[in-house]
Amino acid sequence: MTAAGAAGLRSGRVVVVGASLAGLRAAEALRDEGFTGELTLIGDEPHEPYDRPPLSKAVLSGRLSADHIVLPRVRDVEARWLLGTPAAGLDVPGRRVELADGRRLEYDRLLIATGTRARRWPVEAGGGLEGVHVLRTREDAERLRGVLAAGPSRVLIVGAGFTGGEVASSCRELGIPVTVTQRSAAPLAGALGGVVGRAAADWYHEAGADLRLNTTVQGLEGDARGRLRRAVLSDGTVMGVEVAVIATGAVANTEWLAGSGLAADHRGVVSDGHCRAVTADGRPVDEVFVAGDVARWPHPLYPGQLLRLDHWDNALAQARTAAYNLTHDPAERRDHQPLPAFWSQQFGRYLKSVGVPAVADQVVVTQGSLDQRRFVAAYGLKGRLVGVVAVDSPRVLDGYAALIEARAPFPPEIGATDGPDRLDPVDAAFPGRDAGGSPEHAISRPSALTPAPTAHR
Repeated sequence: MTAAGAAGLRSGRVVVVGASLAGLRAAEALRDEGFTGELTLIGDEPHEPYDRPPLSKAVLSGRLSADHIVLPRVRDVEARWLLGTPAAGLDVPGRRVELADGRRLEYDRLLIATGTRARRWPVEAGGGLEGVHVLRTREDAERLRGVLAAGPSRVLIVGAGFTGGEVASSCRELGIPVTVTQRSAAPLAGALGGVVGRAAADWYHEAGADLRLNTTVQGLEGDARGRLRRAVLSDGTVMGVEVAVIATGAVANTEWLAGSGLAADHRGVVSDGHCRAVTADGRPVDEVFVAGDVARWPHPLYPGQLLRLDHWDNALAQARTAAYNLTHDPAERRDHQPLPAFWSQQFGRYLKSVGVPAVADQVVVTQGSLDQRRFVAAYGLKGRLVGVVAVDSPRVLDGYAALIEARAPFPPEIGATDGPDRLDPVDAAFPGRDAGGSPEHAISRPSALTPAPTAHR
């Protein structure tokens, strides 16, 4: 690249739509990469960027105030901040972002980092009643924390994924009775499969949570003042309840991209390996990049899939990759291919995962056992190791991660002293997957809208 070319990529106008973890860290990375031009961050929330993982744990339990979860600034990004100002439209050929207040911002390069929002309960089934909550934003957590602090007689949680489990755990920590409904045969089944999910069911029972498996909520009913009073379950139960938390997954914030020509829907925005947004006919857009929870992209270790990961680590890493590629010549750009990793704390247990267990067809316990507090489960797809989950054993995962990246065969030969005498893989028992994958670990296959083979370069 010539000096003039490098200077051009590190100057001009960059707009970042999304002012949460990915947006903030991308802005910092842009300055680290030598970007000296005009930088604007747009956020639909009025707050400075804050950390979301504590919302379902420390904030709900009262150990941490919502005022103490602001993300630390690594450096001054010297940006114009437009907070509380949602984006309403995108003109890709004209390089303009339209804001909800009618303003239009021109850009030379754009980063989409609008993330996801909690899937809400249908209004016609009681979603508009007072007492029905979701948990995604700081305001959500503050409202729910206030309700829990008042000591409700029982909390109903709809969905036993990671968010549902963490909220249930916080409720039990506070001594609040809780009922959790799950449409599949085990908690966490969409992300980790039924085998490990059945072990997780024991955590609920040990904590005294009322877990209703293979059960859905048929409707939420209120009184004349519009306050939640009852829940009707598919098992015939009519339960008196004044607080319900809907934890049925996330929806990508992509409505503002309607008519933009980008491959975007409720599952996210498709990007190529360089984090460039892709059009509906499969062409990458050189001036538009995507990062964080809203991105769906192809990973070389998981061919034929488009990954969307609502993970803190991925948002951070993808922001850095996008910022690097945004400021470098195409010949110098890097693929975004860090091994996915996430963690969760619930019912006194620390769960950590590397890889993508949700694509697996088999699972085997390689260390410990499912009925013990500590165990490691390895996941395989067609004879290759693709993911590993460790419960209260996080330090062992580095070795497994190296095996996944090396495309090691499955089952892995670990030779651990706390492992079984023989590795006997079984069906991972994932429930039927729809086109969008599991709510919290969205994995989808190429479609007419999302031509991944063309996008991956």
